[in-house]
Amino acid sequence: MVNPADFVNANILIVDDQASNVDMLEQLLAEAGYVQVTSTSDPTAVCAMHRKNNYDLILLDLQMPVMNGFQVIEALKAIDGNDYFPVIVLTAQPGHKRQALLAGVRDFISKPLDLMEVKMRIHNMLEVRLLYKKLAQHNQLLERAVEERTADLRASEARYRSLTELASDWYWEQDANGDFTKVFGPVQEMLGIRVQTLTGVSDPEKTSGWNEAEREELKAKIADREPFLDFPLSRILSDGSRRVFKVSGEPMFDRFCNFIGYRGVGLEMQQSHS
Repeated sequence: MVNPADFVNANILIVDDQASNVDMLEQLLAEAGYVQVTSTSDPTAVCAMHRKNNYDLILLDLQMPVMNGFQVIEALKAIDGNDYFPVIVLTAQPGHKRQALLAGVRDFISKPLDLMEVKMRIHNMLEVRLLYKKLAQHNQLLERAVEERTADLRASEARYRSLTELASDWYWEQDANGDFTKVFGPVQEMLGIRVQTLTGVSDPEKTSGWNEAEREELKAKIADREPFLDFPLSRILSDGSRRVFKVSGEPMFDRFCNFIGYRGVGLEMQQSHS
């Protein structure tokens, strides 16, 4: 809801080249309690004034020299964009009313002025304009809260990832194409990927001995974007010893629910001789 104080402090501009009309409107608005009322008889100054003061309402005469009201309207639309257009036109020409409405004006007041009608139309227009401003402010606060919460979540995720890396024997991340972006530990060997030695030659020893059935099942889960917890993986080394790991992983999504990759951790559980 709009508070009474919001109405009283609404920023209003009167644009009319007839001093008698300006005096009448200023007196009417003062009697209605409005305290921030400005006027100008120069239509070429309106845009600069609106940029500076961001008026809640502009009462605009259509028939003025040098620059008519329709030209002022087009210039104002370039400033306000998609916002609620805060203009009421003043006109004695019935044909101008339809033209003004087609130009984007929300309301009009006929001349000669009916004071009761003027008060009512000004109040109604201000109510809608002020509600739009409150909604815009609320949306800005909501957007800021979302940004802050997103930053908190990212920081929390970074801390969790650091702790996960410390608490596990290995950790990995893959992008949406399956390419590894972070690897700590024997992840690639577990999945059967040939690993380069320091000499640049693939080392088959590092990819041998794994339980192929378990490994294929793990690769299928990742391909299907399934989360998994404590998935068992085992390997028989060349000396006959058996190593057992537990693997956990999950798909990653961005804030638009688009798949962006996979991440997981593993922990060695035991080592024994066959």
